Amino acid sequence: MSLLSGKTVVVSGVGAGLGHQVAAAVVRDGGNAVLGARTEANLAKSAAEIDPDGAHTAYRATDITDEARCEALARLGLERFGRIDAVIQVAAWDGYFGGLEDADFTSWQSVIDVNLLGSLRMTRACLPALKSCGGSVVFIGTQSSVAAPSQVRQAAYAASKGALTSAMYSLARELGPYRIRVNTVLPGWMWGPPVQAYVRFTAQSEGVTEAEVLERLSGRMALPELASDADVADAAVFLASDRARAITGQSLLVNAGELMR
Repeated sequence: MSLLSGKTVVVSGVGAGLGHQVAAAVVRDGGNAVLGARTEANLAKSAAEIDPDGAHTAYRATDITDEARCEALARLGLERFGRIDAVIQVAAWDGYFGGLEDADFTSWQSVIDVNLLGSLRMTRACLPALKSCGGSVVFIGTQSSVAAPSQVRQAAYAASKGALTSAMYSLARELGPYRIRVNTVLPGWMWGPPVQAYVRFTAQSEGVTEAEVLERLSGRMALPELASDADVADAAVFLASDRARAITGQSLLVNAGELMR
């Protein structure tokens, strides 16, 4: 039997990168994927690529800062597939950079509203359905919340994702009696569109090859290459599945061994 056979998974933040890979892994492993993101064109493109006949996907434009939109996405899953077994919360704002001295706290509040409160809004929208069958909540966090990278400063992003991981512990206790598991995947440097853009930009800025920039990153890993979007997606799908039925309140680093703990 496939890992997610007969199960329905809500996936937020479906674009060109990790969200697409998560949705693709859900369908590949026998599940139905309910796709949400702010841009409907991206959703349509992703759904067409991973499920050409449309039998196992549904999508709706969703902004996770809008509670009504989150509820509408959960409702779509129930209307189309009759159940929701898991939610994998990928949507995030990771494009605000800087530290404390140059902080714009208005922007920090927006980052927190998306990454922490938005994730909780989406989860709460799915709770009634999850309670009826048990299930799984998987947050996508970041290694930066436990070990700041030296290459870039993303204090607001790291803080918001760290808060989400802290919330995970409380949710695991709160929702455990309903047989709902809550876990977090913490990616490190993850080979996909954002990191590809970083490597390209850094190489152009410094007048070096992209291979040299990539070697700086992968040289710190225990394994000789970066984890990919697909690797992180596979970890998230495992945690969403019944094969992780005794795992809750845990943070799983997917980082090729850059940080070990």
